[in-house]
Amino acid sequence: MQQYLLDTNMLLRAADTSSASHSLANEAINKIFTDRNECVITAQVLIEFWVVATRPIDVNGLGWNTQLTKDYVNDLLDNFRLIPETPDIFTNWLQLVTDYDIKGKRNHDIRLLAVMKSNNITHLLTFNPKDFILMPNITIIHPQDLLGREV
Repeated sequence: MQQYLLDTNMLLRAADTSSASHSLANEAINKIFTDRNECVITAQVLIEFWVVATRPIDVNGLGWNTQLTKDYVNDLLDNFRLIPETPDIFTNWLQLVTDYDIKGKRNHDIRLLAVMKSNNITHLLTFNPKDFILMPNITIIHPQDLLGREV
């Protein structure tokens, strides 16, 4: 069984019925389950989800209130395994940002790779594969590639 860490953009597009990528996100997540693999999430992904879900629509958010967002986060926790935060995530993150000279906002994405490395998670499902560095033993995949469609 392979584990797929779901990037925040996967959860946001799956939640946003007005997104052009809504169906694609849900189909990709469903395929992971159909193939008897596992979708996992992290606290970081849920925090990033909360930020965008509660941000007003006119500044690229979903405009949700806190109760709706809390209910949706609880649904995510019911459906996907939450990867625990461990001290070695920080150690792996620090090594990655140092080795790859990572600066600024890219640190959020690199921290997801540190979580994956710390937990031996081999796949990351994201709409933004180019935001991530290539690393041994980690496959970064776009939903269209997972579904065998043209990007």
